[in-house]
Amino acid sequence: MAVRRFYLCCLMLGSLGSLCILFTIYWMQYWRGGFAWDSSNLQFNWHPVLMVTGMVVLYGAASLVYRLPQSWVGPKLPWKVLHAALHLMAFVLTVLGLVAVFKFHNQKHINNLYSLHSWLGITTVFLFACQWFLGFAIFLLPWAALWLRNLLKPIHVFFGAFIFSLAIASVVSGINEKLFFSLKNSSKPYSSLPSEAVFANSTGMLVVAFGLLVLYILLASSWKRPEPGVLTDRQVWV
Repeated sequence: MAVRRFYLCCLMLGSLGSLCILFTIYWMQYWRGGFAWDSSNLQFNWHPVLMVTGMVVLYGAASLVYRLPQSWVGPKLPWKVLHAALHLMAFVLTVLGLVAVFKFHNQKHINNLYSLHSWLGITTVFLFACQWFLGFAIFLLPWAALWLRNLLKPIHVFFGAFIFSLAIASVVSGINEKLFFSLKNSSKPYSSLPSEAVFANSTGMLVVAFGLLVLYILLASSWKRPEPGVLTDRQVWV
C-alpha cells in the first residue's frame, strides 16, 4: 500500500509540475504576446516561465531524489550527483529568469527590487546559491569529515524545504503583481476577474498544490531514506 501511495503521489506531482509550466507558457503566449530576447515586454515573459520551471518544478524534483526507493540501496554517489545536477539546472534557469527581468527593467527605466515580490525572490535566489555551493562542498566533495556532514545534514534539509517554500511564495506574489500591472489600465480590470485573471489565478493555485505535495512527500517519515546499516521492510520496494 505504501509503495502504491508513493508512486501515485509521484504521478500527481509530475502532472501538476507539467501543468504549472504549460499554464505559465500559455498565459505568456496567449495574453501577453509571446517571447523574445530584446529587452521588450516579450523578454519579460521569459521571467515567470523560467522561474516556475527552475525554482518550483526542477527544485521540487531535485529535493525528492532521496525519496525514490531506488536510491536507498547501493552507492549513494550517483544520487548525490543527480541531486546536485538537478539543483544546478534549476539555478541556471533561475539566473536566466533574473537576467530577463533585470534587462527589461533597465531598458524601460523601471526600478529594480522595490516590491515585496522582488524582495522575496532575490532572498530565495541568494539562499539557494548559498545552499547549493555549501551542499556541493560538504556533501558531494570527499574532503568533509563524517561528523561534519552529520552535523550539517538536518540544517541542509531544513533550508532546502525553507527555500522551496520561499520560492512558492515568490511565484504566487509575482503572479498577483503581474496581473495588477497588466490589467491596471485595461477595460477589464483585475477586480472584474477577466479571463486572464481567472487563468493566472488558477496557475497560482496549481503552483501551491505542487508545492504542498512536494512538502508532504518530504515530510512523510515512511518515505525517508533509511539510515546506513538500518534494514527495513521498505527496501523490498527496489
